[in-house]
Parts: sequence; structure tokens; C-alpha cells
Amino acid sequence: MDTTTCCIVGGGPAGTMAGLLLARAGVEVTVLEKHADFLRDFRGDTVHPSTVRLIDELGLGAEFARLPRSELTRMCMYAGDRMVIAADFARIPGKYRHIAMVPQWDFLDLLTSAAAEEPTFTLCMRSTATGLIHEAGRVTGVRYLDADGVEHTLRAGLVIACDGRDSVTREAAGLRRRMEDVPMDMWFFRVPKAEDDIDGGAVHARFTSGNSAVAIDRGDYYQVGYIIEKGCDAELRATHDVRWLRDRVTELFGWSSAATAAIRTWDDVELLEVTVGMLERWYVPGLLCIGDAAHTMSPVGGVGVNLAVQDAVATARILAQPLLDGTVQTADLEKVQRRRMLPASFTQRSQRGEHDMLIAPALRGTLHAAPLPLRVVDSVPLLAGITAYLGGIGLRPERAPEFARRPQRGIESSNARR
Repeated sequence: MDTTTCCIVGGGPAGTMAGLLLARAGVEVTVLEKHADFLRDFRGDTVHPSTVRLIDELGLGAEFARLPRSELTRMCMYAGDRMVIAADFARIPGKYRHIAMVPQWDFLDLLTSAAAEEPTFTLCMRSTATGLIHEAGRVTGVRYLDADGVEHTLRAGLVIACDGRDSVTREAAGLRRRMEDVPMDMWFFRVPKAEDDIDGGAVHARFTSGNSAVAIDRGDYYQVGYIIEKGCDAELRATHDVRWLRDRVTELFGWSSAATAAIRTWDDVELLEVTVGMLERWYVPGLLCIGDAAHTMSPVGGVGVNLAVQDAVATARILAQPLLDGTVQTADLEKVQRRRMLPASFTQRSQRGEHDMLIAPALRGTLHAAPLPLRVVDSVPLLAGITAYLGGIGLRPERAPEFARRPQRGIESSNARR
């Protein structure tokens, strides 16, 4: 039986960030990731201003700036009968006034390569958690399968569940979520950009009666999230040829039929079953859930990555010393939940409002005019700055702990030059 001080299950944004920060504190940490790499389409790719600032504080800002990216400085959307500015990031305080649209695999590679420089960090790819070890009423480790299907056990002073909305470790710990009703699911697919497409907008959002989608500019293609009514995926696929979807996307964005022809069959369309839920208690003795394992978010606003990263920072700041001392208590895990519950709850409440105001009417076919709150925000620039702050920085933004800060790797930071 192998041992580690902290076992993190899941190598997504929460798991890799928590692993990096704890390793920089000197904590022996092992991250178990079930996939062979991070190359998967249609994952959250929005890195918000508070997280961009954090990356710079960790000394990774110059490398992050070199990743493939586009930048969203204003959130503009076509809603009902008009184009509105829902958020203006140029109006928020600080140096970082944009959302960076960065492929998640590049972001995770950046974090894990930095963590690999720490002698106490271990990343185990193709390692699938299957259950927990319990002793005397406490979680004391993880069971997992390696790439060859061989079962291993890893004893740990603390297990952090970062394995997402379908968390195996959360279920094994007996923790249950309070789920909310949501009106939608989403289809994800790619549409190539035309050579003469010079729009340059990072995000194109269109909400009209019965036909709504968001398209993210990925350089040579758009990543499209098309909104469908909750639970209707199988029925729509059975009753419509994929040409029906191509025609609707062409109508919505004005793209050529040659571009949308890239949606060849329904196999090119991936379903995201949208769920929103929250654990009443994020922990049991010896185990803590963070990120989507603790609070599943709607894709509205692309906030999932940001919240997961912020959870990881709070976790590392609060638990690093108790882990080093071998004194982690359930009360320490409770401190993490107390710190992060407010921003998670506030975000879900905000998403619920957008579901009710915008998405549900669009799906019902009754969204004939931009909702009044959006029209007010669009007409009062100060309000567009407030919505940008709440969405891009949020409540209780986390700063990098002192033990995790480093000089910029490979280039002087602008602060150092000044």
C-alpha cells in the first residue's frame, strides 16, 4: 500500500491547481487522473480576470500569455429583438480586464508542468478511482485502477475530491447533492470559420425564440453550444435529420451552408446534460469535495473553471499547514466550505435568474424582446461594469498564498520592471 499526505482525485482545474499550490507549500501530494491526457473537446475554457491575476501571482503569467487564446472584453449578446452589452470588463478595477478564452488542455498542461518542478508532486495519469478506504469512521485513502486495470490502494492523510459533477469519490463518501430544476441541455459541435471571417469577437451569443446558441471563436473554428429543452436530446435526434440543426445554426449566425456542412451527422454533436446542484456538506472526516464535485454549475457565464480554481486556492491556503503538521481535522475542512459557500451559492442564484429571464422564454418561444434587466444594463454603462465585476471577479476572490508565489518564469514581470 502506497502512502501520500494528500491524494487529489481528478486532474481538472480544481485538482491541478490544488496540487500545484500544496506542492509549493511542501506538502506531499498525489493527483489521480483517469485519462491519458487532457485533450478533450467541449470543456470549460473561460479563464476569468480573478484567475488570470492568480496565474500571474504564481509566476506563470508570461507562459499563460503565450497560450492559444482570444480575449473577451465585453459580453455582447443578441437577445430577443436587439444587441445588448451585458458586461463590460474594461470597467472593472485592476490590470486584468478581460476573460481569456484558452483551451482547457493547454491551461492544465501549464499547471501540471509547473507542479512537476516541485519534488513533492506526483501526477498519475490513467489512474481511475474506484472507491475509498475507511478506517474508524474516517476516510484514509483511495482505491484506484492503473492503465492495465490493476487495482492499487493509496493511503492519504486527506483525500480531496475534484472528480467533477459525476464524482465517484463523493458518492463513495455518501455525500448527496441538493439538485435544482434547469430548463435546458446543450449540444456542442464545431463549425469552421470562413477565410474572410474577420469578426474577431471571442464569443457570439444569440438568444431568440426557439433558436439560441453561443459560439466561441477558436481561431480557425467556432465551438458552438446550442441550447435545447431539458431532456429532449433523444427525441430531437430521432425526429430530425441533422440538416435541421444545420439550417437553424445557419439562420442564427448567418454562416454559410458550406461551413455548417461540417456538422455531418448526429455523431458530430455531443450532449451536455446540464445539472445544477450543491452539497449541503462538502466533507466527511478525511475527505473534502471542491469544484464541480461540491457544486455543479450551469454553463451560463462559463464560471465553472473560475469557481473550481478559487476553491482550490482557498483549500491550499487553509489546509497547507495542517497537512504539513499532520493535524488536519474536520473543522479545517469546514473552514473551506464556509469560505467558498457564499460565492458558489451566489453564482447559482445568478444563473437561476438568467435561466428564468432569458433561457426558459427562448426555449418556450416567447422571447420576443430583450428582457428589461438586460435593457437597463445596456443603457447604463456603470451597471455593465458591475455585472462584469460580479461575473469576472466575483465574491471573495482568492489571492495566491505567499508560499505559492514565484517570480515570472522566463521573463521579468511588469511589476518587477517598474
